Amino acid sequence: MDTRPQENEAPSDLWSEAYKIPWHEKGFSRRMLAWHLSQDTDLASRRAERIDAHVAWIHETCLNRRPSNILDICCGPGLYLLRLTKLGHRGLGLDFGPASIEYATAQNPSPDVTFTLADVTTAEFGSGYDFAMMIYGEFNVFPPEAIRGVMRKANTALEPGGILTLEPQTLACVEAAGRAPGESSEHPDGGLFSDGPHSVIVTNRWDEGHRVSVSEYVVREDGGESRYRIVNQAYTQDEIGGILSSAGFSGIEFHASFGADDDDYFWTVTATKPE
Repeated sequence: MDTRPQENEAPSDLWSEAYKIPWHEKGFSRRMLAWHLSQDTDLASRRAERIDAHVAWIHETCLNRRPSNILDICCGPGLYLLRLTKLGHRGLGLDFGPASIEYATAQNPSPDVTFTLADVTTAEFGSGYDFAMMIYGEFNVFPPEAIRGVMRKANTALEPGGILTLEPQTLACVEAAGRAPGESSEHPDGGLFSDGPHSVIVTNRWDEGHRVSVSEYVVREDGGESRYRIVNQAYTQDEIGGILSSAGFSGIEFHASFGADDDDYFWTVTATKPE
Protein backbone atom coordinates (compact mmCIF):
# COMPACT_ATOMS: atom_id res chain seq x y z
CA MET A 1 0.00 0.00 0.00
CA ASP A 2 1.24 3.50 -0.85
CA THR A 3 1.72 5.35 2.44
CA ARG A 4 3.32 8.43 0.99
CA PRO A 5 1.74 11.68 2.22
CA GLN A 6 -0.79 13.08 -0.22
CA GLU A 7 -1.57 16.70 -1.00
CA ASN A 8 -5.03 16.50 0.56
CA GLU A 9 -4.04 14.71 3.75
CA ALA A 10 -5.68 16.12 6.86
CA PRO A 11 -3.40 17.52 9.58
CA SER A 12 -4.19 14.53 11.81
CA ASP A 13 -2.91 12.20 9.09
CA LEU A 14 0.23 14.25 8.47
CA TRP A 15 1.16 13.99 12.15
CA SER A 16 0.13 10.35 12.49
CA GLU A 17 1.97 8.39 15.16
CA ALA A 18 1.96 5.42 12.78
CA TYR A 19 5.04 6.69 10.94
CA LYS A 20 6.85 8.46 13.76
CA ILE A 21 10.64 8.08 13.96
CA PRO A 22 11.31 5.66 16.88
CA TRP A 23 13.19 8.17 19.06
CA HIS A 24 12.19 6.27 22.22
CA GLU A 25 13.44 2.83 21.17
CA LYS A 26 16.67 1.87 22.92
CA GLY A 27 18.54 0.75 19.80
CA PHE A 28 17.59 3.78 17.74
CA SER A 29 18.27 6.07 20.70
CA ARG A 30 21.74 4.58 21.15
CA ARG A 31 22.60 5.12 17.50
CA MET A 32 21.13 8.62 17.62
CA LEU A 33 23.34 9.46 20.59
CA ALA A 34 26.41 8.75 18.49
CA TRP A 35 25.19 11.40 16.03
CA HIS A 36 24.62 13.86 18.88
CA LEU A 37 28.18 13.40 20.11
CA SER A 38 29.88 13.38 16.71
CA GLN A 39 32.18 16.30 15.95
CA ASP A 40 31.95 15.59 12.22
CA THR A 41 28.43 16.95 11.71
CA ASP A 42 25.89 19.41 13.13
CA LEU A 43 22.91 17.31 12.04
CA ALA A 44 21.82 16.04 15.47
CA SER A 45 23.65 18.33 17.89
CA ARG A 46 26.12 21.04 17.05
CA ARG A 47 29.85 20.74 17.39
CA ALA A 48 31.31 21.63 20.77
CA GLU A 49 32.74 24.99 19.70
CA ARG A 50 29.35 26.31 18.59
CA ILE A 51 27.61 24.97 21.67
CA ASP A 52 30.18 26.76 23.85
CA ALA A 53 29.41 30.05 22.07
CA HIS A 54 25.65 29.59 22.46
CA VAL A 55 25.97 28.73 26.15
CA ALA A 56 28.07 31.86 26.69
CA TRP A 57 25.32 33.95 25.03
CA ILE A 58 22.63 32.38 27.23
CA HIS A 59 24.74 32.83 30.38
CA GLU A 60 25.46 36.49 29.65
CA THR A 61 22.40 37.75 27.74
CA CYS A 62 19.55 35.75 29.26
CA LEU A 63 20.84 34.92 32.72
CA ASN A 64 23.03 37.98 33.41
CA ARG A 65 25.65 35.63 34.86
CA ARG A 66 23.37 34.96 37.86
CA PRO A 67 22.89 31.40 39.14
CA SER A 68 19.50 30.34 37.80
CA ASN A 69 17.08 27.42 37.85
CA ILE A 70 16.78 26.17 34.25
CA LEU A 71 14.18 24.05 32.44
CA ASP A 72 15.65 22.44 29.30
CA ILE A 73 12.79 21.13 27.14
CA CYS A 74 13.92 18.42 24.68
CA CYS A 75 17.42 18.51 26.15
CA GLY A 76 18.92 15.64 24.12
CA PRO A 77 22.13 14.44 25.79
CA GLY A 78 22.25 17.63 27.87
CA LEU A 79 25.06 19.32 25.98
CA TYR A 80 23.74 22.81 26.81
CA LEU A 81 22.50 22.23 30.33
CA LEU A 82 25.64 20.35 31.35
CA ARG A 83 27.73 23.35 30.32
CA LEU A 84 25.40 25.75 32.12
CA THR A 85 25.72 23.60 35.22
CA LYS A 86 29.45 24.22 35.23
CA LEU A 87 28.69 27.96 35.25
CA GLY A 88 26.75 27.63 38.49
CA HIS A 89 23.22 26.99 37.25
CA ARG A 90 20.86 24.18 38.26
CA GLY A 91 17.76 22.70 36.69
CA LEU A 92 15.88 19.94 34.89
CA GLY A 93 16.37 18.44 31.43
CA LEU A 94 13.58 16.48 29.73
CA ASP A 95 13.90 14.28 26.65
CA PHE A 96 12.25 11.32 24.91
CA GLY A 97 15.48 9.47 24.05
CA PRO A 98 16.60 6.97 26.71
CA ALA A 99 20.25 6.85 25.60
CA SER A 100 20.48 10.65 25.63
CA ILE A 101 19.09 10.82 29.16
CA GLU A 102 21.41 8.04 30.33
CA TYR A 103 24.39 9.89 28.86
CA ALA A 104 23.40 13.24 30.37
CA THR A 105 22.86 11.65 33.78
CA ALA A 106 26.25 9.92 33.67
CA GLN A 107 27.99 13.17 32.71
CA ASN A 108 26.14 15.31 35.24
CA PRO A 109 28.50 16.75 37.89
CA SER A 110 25.81 18.46 39.99
CA PRO A 111 23.25 17.18 42.51
CA ASP A 112 21.17 20.26 41.62
CA VAL A 113 20.55 19.09 38.04
CA THR A 114 18.25 16.24 37.01
CA PHE A 115 17.74 14.62 33.62
CA THR A 116 14.42 12.82 33.16
CA LEU A 117 13.08 10.59 30.41
CA ALA A 118 9.76 12.10 29.39
CA ASP A 119 7.44 13.08 26.57
CA VAL A 120 7.33 16.87 26.91
CA THR A 121 3.79 17.02 25.52
CA THR A 122 2.44 15.09 28.53
CA ALA A 123 5.09 15.55 31.25
CA GLU A 124 4.67 17.88 34.19
CA PHE A 125 7.33 20.61 34.18
CA GLY A 126 7.06 21.65 37.80
CA SER A 127 7.58 25.27 38.80
CA GLY A 128 10.09 27.77 40.15
CA TYR A 129 12.26 28.15 37.04
CA ASP A 130 14.06 31.35 36.13
CA PHE A 131 14.76 30.30 32.56
CA ALA A 132 13.36 27.77 30.07
CA MET A 133 14.76 26.80 26.69
CA MET A 134 13.79 24.71 23.69
CA ILE A 135 16.50 24.80 21.04
CA TYR A 136 17.65 23.50 17.68
CA GLY A 137 14.34 23.46 15.83
CA GLU A 138 12.37 21.31 18.28
CA PHE A 139 9.59 23.91 18.23
CA ASN A 140 8.67 22.86 14.67
CA VAL A 141 8.54 19.08 15.13
CA PHE A 142 5.31 19.00 17.15
CA PRO A 143 1.77 19.48 15.85
CA PRO A 144 0.69 23.11 16.33
CA GLU A 145 -1.79 22.37 19.11
CA ALA A 146 0.83 20.29 20.95
CA ILE A 147 3.43 23.07 20.85
CA ARG A 148 0.84 25.53 22.14
CA GLY A 149 0.34 23.22 25.10
CA VAL A 150 4.10 22.95 25.71
CA MET A 151 4.43 26.73 25.66
CA ARG A 152 1.57 27.13 28.15
CA LYS A 153 3.26 24.64 30.47
CA ALA A 154 6.58 26.46 30.11
CA ASN A 155 4.91 29.71 31.08
CA THR A 156 3.35 28.11 34.15
CA ALA A 157 6.70 26.61 35.15
CA LEU A 158 8.50 29.96 35.08
CA GLU A 159 8.64 32.43 37.92
CA PRO A 160 7.27 35.92 37.15
CA GLY A 161 10.00 37.70 35.19
CA GLY A 162 11.37 34.38 33.97
CA ILE A 163 12.76 34.15 30.44
CA LEU A 164 12.02 31.67 27.66
CA THR A 165 14.46 31.11 24.80
CA LEU A 166 13.42 29.20 21.69
CA GLU A 167 15.22 28.30 18.49
CA PRO A 168 12.54 27.60 15.86
CA GLN A 169 13.45 26.83 12.28
CA THR A 170 12.78 29.68 9.89
CA LEU A 171 9.92 29.34 7.43
CA ALA A 172 12.44 29.31 4.57
CA CYS A 173 14.38 26.49 6.26
CA VAL A 174 11.32 24.28 6.63
CA GLU A 175 10.20 24.90 3.06
CA ALA A 176 13.70 24.20 1.72
CA ALA A 177 13.72 20.85 3.55
CA GLY A 178 10.44 19.91 1.91
CA ARG A 179 11.68 20.86 -1.54
CA ALA A 180 15.05 19.12 -1.17
CA PRO A 181 15.72 16.29 -3.65
CA GLY A 182 15.31 12.74 -2.42
CA GLU A 183 18.24 10.42 -1.92
CA SER A 184 19.10 6.79 -1.32
CA SER A 185 21.94 5.22 0.61
CA GLU A 186 23.35 1.81 1.46
CA HIS A 187 24.58 0.92 4.93
CA PRO A 188 26.36 -2.47 4.81
CA ASP A 189 27.87 -1.98 8.27
CA GLY A 190 24.77 -0.58 9.92
CA GLY A 191 23.61 2.98 10.42
CA LEU A 192 21.07 5.14 12.17
CA PHE A 193 18.06 2.90 11.49
CA SER A 194 19.67 -0.47 12.18
CA ASP A 195 22.81 -2.13 13.48
CA GLY A 196 22.73 -4.51 10.52
CA PRO A 197 22.99 -3.99 6.75
CA HIS A 198 20.14 -1.92 5.34
CA SER A 199 19.27 0.68 2.74
CA VAL A 200 17.40 3.96 3.15
CA ILE A 201 15.36 5.84 0.55
CA VAL A 202 14.37 9.40 1.48
CA THR A 203 11.66 11.41 -0.27
CA ASN A 204 10.72 14.98 0.64
CA ARG A 205 7.80 17.20 -0.15
CA TRP A 206 6.51 20.64 0.74
CA ASP A 207 2.79 20.77 1.55
CA GLU A 208 1.82 24.34 0.74
CA GLY A 209 -1.71 23.96 2.07
CA HIS A 210 -0.60 23.02 5.59
CA ARG A 211 2.83 24.70 5.29
CA VAL A 212 4.72 21.63 6.44
CA SER A 213 7.71 19.75 5.13
CA VAL A 214 7.32 15.99 5.04
CA SER A 215 10.31 13.64 4.81
CA GLU A 216 9.59 9.94 4.43
CA TYR A 217 12.20 7.27 5.09
CA VAL A 218 11.84 3.81 3.59
CA VAL A 219 14.21 1.42 5.37
CA ARG A 220 14.81 -1.97 3.74
CA GLU A 221 16.47 -4.76 5.67
CA ASP A 222 16.41 -8.56 5.38
CA GLY A 223 13.70 -8.45 2.75
CA GLY A 224 11.43 -6.33 4.94
CA GLU A 225 10.49 -2.69 4.74
CA SER A 226 9.73 -0.04 7.39
CA ARG A 227 8.48 3.48 6.79
CA TYR A 228 9.01 6.53 8.95
CA ARG A 229 8.08 10.15 8.59
CA ILE A 230 9.37 13.49 9.88
CA VAL A 231 7.00 16.45 9.70
CA ASN A 232 8.06 20.03 10.42
CA GLN A 233 5.57 22.87 10.74
CA ALA A 234 6.57 26.21 9.23
CA TYR A 235 5.71 29.44 11.05
CA THR A 236 6.08 33.13 10.35
CA GLN A 237 7.52 35.31 13.08
CA ASP A 238 4.05 36.75 13.68
CA GLU A 239 2.63 33.25 14.15
CA ILE A 240 5.34 32.33 16.66
CA GLY A 241 4.70 35.58 18.48
CA GLY A 242 0.99 34.78 18.56
CA ILE A 243 1.59 31.34 20.07
CA LEU A 244 3.80 32.84 22.77
CA SER A 245 1.41 35.68 23.50
CA SER A 246 -1.51 33.28 23.86
CA ALA A 247 0.63 31.20 26.26
CA GLY A 248 1.07 34.28 28.46
CA PHE A 249 4.46 35.63 27.35
CA SER A 250 5.36 39.22 26.56
CA GLY A 251 8.48 41.08 25.44
CA ILE A 252 8.88 38.72 22.47
CA GLU A 253 12.05 39.42 20.48
CA PHE A 254 13.71 37.74 17.51
CA HIS A 255 17.50 37.62 17.33
CA ALA A 256 20.16 36.35 14.99
CA SER A 257 21.22 32.84 15.94
CA PHE A 258 22.32 33.22 19.58
CA GLY A 259 23.53 36.73 18.83
CA ALA A 260 25.70 35.71 15.86
CA ASP A 261 25.04 35.68 12.12
CA ASP A 262 26.37 32.14 11.75
CA ASP A 263 23.15 30.24 11.04
CA ASP A 264 20.40 31.17 8.59
CA TYR A 265 18.27 28.15 9.46
CA PHE A 266 17.01 29.26 12.86
CA TRP A 267 15.65 32.25 14.71
CA THR A 268 16.56 32.73 18.35
CA VAL A 269 13.51 34.01 20.20
CA THR A 270 13.34 35.39 23.71
CA ALA A 271 10.17 36.09 25.68
CA THR A 272 9.33 36.97 29.29
CA LYS A 273 6.67 35.89 31.73
CA PRO A 274 5.19 39.16 33.03
CA GLU A 275 5.82 40.01 36.65
